[in-house]
Amino acid sequence: MFQAIIFDMDGVLFETEDFYYQRRSDFLQSKGISLAHLDPLVFVGARASQIWPLILGDDIENWNIDQLEKEYADYKLAHPTPYGQCVFPETKKVLSVLKERGLSLAVASNTDLSEVNRALTEAGILSYFDVIFSAMDCIACKPHPAVYEKAWTALGTGKSETLVIEDSQLGIAAGIAAGLEVWAIEDKKWGVDQSQAQRKIQSLADLLENLNNRQV
Repeated sequence: MFQAIIFDMDGVLFETEDFYYQRRSDFLQSKGISLAHLDPLVFVGARASQIWPLILGDDIENWNIDQLEKEYADYKLAHPTPYGQCVFPETKKVLSVLKERGLSLAVASNTDLSEVNRALTEAGILSYFDVIFSAMDCIACKPHPAVYEKAWTALGTGKSETLVIEDSQLGIAAGIAAGLEVWAIEDKKWGVDQSQAQRKIQSLADLLENLNNRQV
């Protein structure tokens, strides 16, 4: 029986990928950089810093990546994610039920910690989580398992008692590498390879029923 659940943020608690992609595209277009050669899938669950080689290709030596990163960070501050509008409708209810059942809850995201805290605060769900971690504060981002190992350790539950809820290929790989069971919210849009996940669920609302069935 699971005693704790670790949630990814984007694509699990919030529907943000469309906004992220458009914001990134707008910024790069202002620099004369196109994303037309890339499948949007490569951005799902990834940090921009992980995919500059794909974005810039053979032209990468002509760009100052550190400067691009700084300018993109400033652009994001000027165009903040509307988290209150992006939270999935069922998120708060599901988290409330899980807490009523006595489960410990955590967030482990590739997103900056300040943004994670802002997202959870604006959505009115910060209080449901016992611990919150960003992979940006770890040795490496997902698919490295560090952020899940950090969250699991902080929760203090056994690995067999801890469930990860993910959506991206990178996140699923990170959870598996941390030795945790991973369930994926089924992707119907981006073509994400979710084959490593031990189970697929239709939505966050479907989580409760699946937990009930597993414990029967």
